Amino acid sequence: MPAQKVGARSSASGADRAPLMFDVIIAGCGPTGSMLAAELRLHDVRVLVLEKEIEPASFVRVVGLHIRSLELMAMRGLLERILERGRRRPAGGFFAAIAKSAPKGLGSAHAYLLGIQHPVIVHLLEEHAIELGAQVWRGCAVADFEQDDEGVTVELADGQQLRSRYLVGCDGGRSTIRKLLGVGFPGEPSRTETLMGEMEVGVPQEEIAAKVAEIGESIKQFWLRPFGEGVYQVVVPAAGVSDRAETPTIEDFKQQLRSIAGTDFGVHSPRWLSRFGDATRLAERYRVGRVLLAGDAAHVHPPTGGQGLNLGIQDAFNLGWKLAGQIRGWAPETLLDTYQAERHPVAEDVLDNTRAQMELHSTEPGPQAVRRLLTELMDFNQVNRYLIEKITAIGIRYDFGEGPDLLGRRLRDVEVKQGHLYGLLHRGRGLLLDRTGRLAVGGWSDRVDYLADPTAVLDVPCVLLRPDGHVAWIGDDQQDLDNHLSRWFGKPDN
Repeated sequence: MPAQKVGARSSASGADRAPLMFDVIIAGCGPTGSMLAAELRLHDVRVLVLEKEIEPASFVRVVGLHIRSLELMAMRGLLERILERGRRRPAGGFFAAIAKSAPKGLGSAHAYLLGIQHPVIVHLLEEHAIELGAQVWRGCAVADFEQDDEGVTVELADGQQLRSRYLVGCDGGRSTIRKLLGVGFPGEPSRTETLMGEMEVGVPQEEIAAKVAEIGESIKQFWLRPFGEGVYQVVVPAAGVSDRAETPTIEDFKQQLRSIAGTDFGVHSPRWLSRFGDATRLAERYRVGRVLLAGDAAHVHPPTGGQGLNLGIQDAFNLGWKLAGQIRGWAPETLLDTYQAERHPVAEDVLDNTRAQMELHSTEPGPQAVRRLLTELMDFNQVNRYLIEKITAIGIRYDFGEGPDLLGRRLRDVEVKQGHLYGLLHRGRGLLLDRTGRLAVGGWSDRVDYLADPTAVLDVPCVLLRPDGHVAWIGDDQQDLDNHLSRWFGKPDN
């Protein structure tokens, strides 16, 4: 299928057209939706992405890609083009902004944070999906849908009806798909509000740094972080700024800066301004029949630790190959159910660690005492490592049953005779890495690649990798391998 991008449809209305048929319709063309579309296209799935906005957001906001997301980009051959547009920063100081350097030996070639402008990463991932053949329709909002045993009928705001085998809501925290699906979104509403924006300043950097260091000791939700060329990210408590429903103004920022710091630092020329709270919510279910949720449609939490974008992208990597297997007809009956079984607990953990971080930002004596204690504990390498692995998602271990500690974990980018492991995963297929040379993938060769390499830098004889890079099996017995190939990749093609 050739790549196609449609901005606004000029064809007949829904009343004059029969429903169009796709394999998957994705609502939302943010990073999660685009990544999912690309993953599906690797398996020749017919994908349509619907985005209600006619044009991508123009405001510039810097987001961070953590270690695991960078590894996933490397697995799909995307990392180099993303690195060209981002800025590397040390991996450390993520948990509640406690200033501790990352421990050495994190076991990744990408042990850094990549700061990148949000419109840039959105564009790069959408471009990637389109290059692979996904269609993107902008200016198209989902108004309703109805599912049956064969598929989902999606109705757009203009009345046109589309038909697909599956529908995935990647349409943000206020997800229309989730609401129409009737899935509960329990959690806690916002208790505190924070202003965040990017703008230029009118005073020397040394003056800013001194004031931030002084105030930051008592108010953790206050900082001015330089991005270069006189532009700063400004974060300041929103207490006293009225009407949370309205986008804040530069005057709101000046007012809060003067109230807290005694100066507004001459801020001017804002690139973007926003207001966020610490609402924390998790969808009760990620799937109802042929409709699924991913990204912010499934979970919302405060931005502390910078995990939101990464969590959504990783949802897409987990779901893409499973949904493709279902559509292509080879997926085991329970494979699609493992999406919720694996990703729902991960989101629960992210929500819990952001709750903990927000408590440590409190200026109350109790939370500040806990913060001081944790700061001391993080001087122990194991504590520091545990927290950074949690924030960057390299500590995730899916429950695949009893086995070595590596089972269920992601495999680092080990050296192999063809270069590096991740270079072999660009097609989104499984991989058997065999150091014995005695095993085979047999009837699964249309879904699983094979590499016999006794020189591979591994402490185990053989590993079976899923398309998302997690270790599905460890061993050296062909029958045991066949059982696990069937578990993850269905019946062999005889």
